[in-house]
Amino acid sequence: MILCIENVLSSDELNFINSYLKDAEFVDGKITAGWFAKKVKNNTQLSSKATTTKEVRSIIAQALKNNRLFQAAVQPKIIRPMIISCYETGMYYGAHTDNALMGGENPMRSDISFTLFLNSPNDYCGGALVIDTSLGEQNFKLEAGGMVVYPSTTLHRVATVTEGKRLAAVSWVQSYVRDVHEREILFDLDTLKQAMYHKYGKTAEFDIAAKTHANLLRKWIEV
Repeated sequence: MILCIENVLSSDELNFINSYLKDAEFVDGKITAGWFAKKVKNNTQLSSKATTTKEVRSIIAQALKNNRLFQAAVQPKIIRPMIISCYETGMYYGAHTDNALMGGENPMRSDISFTLFLNSPNDYCGGALVIDTSLGEQNFKLEAGGMVVYPSTTLHRVATVTEGKRLAAVSWVQSYVRDVHEREILFDLDTLKQAMYHKYGKTAEFDIAAKTHANLLRKWIEV
């Protein structure tokens, strides 16, 4: 399931983050790439040692925690520390699949990847997130504060930025629900449950939907 979520970050949060990033230290993005991805990765990223990094990550982490759509769709158990990436003119990230295991001494399985756009698409040309799907390549270039959530199993790339600068936060999630199809069923059922409640209130039908959702969570969740 590929999901686009708008307004993950507010205008104030985006302004705050971009003011931090304006003079921050960025380093070669290859330092966090797998051995094969290093050959196709050409970007920079906010230094993990920069004083701003912790603050920016904290703002985004809290926004994800508060975003009900993200929580329902992803069922996050572990979220890797976010990488704040920068693509300037001529930079790109070639086709690759994210590492299945991440975290070194404290490893986690990557089930879901996400890209959170931090500046306006009017600020740069090119730079779309391109995901290979059964329907062919799909391009994503969202407004600032918008996020694309997609399976880590996919082949994907960032198209070359031909003008301007692209800023984005990327990370990976180990979900409480490992199977992508099970996550989608749970998400659809949760969406239906919420719609029923808002339209009809707490009815007998809502109670059945809520019970089914909870019991499927018990069946599929990994703690």
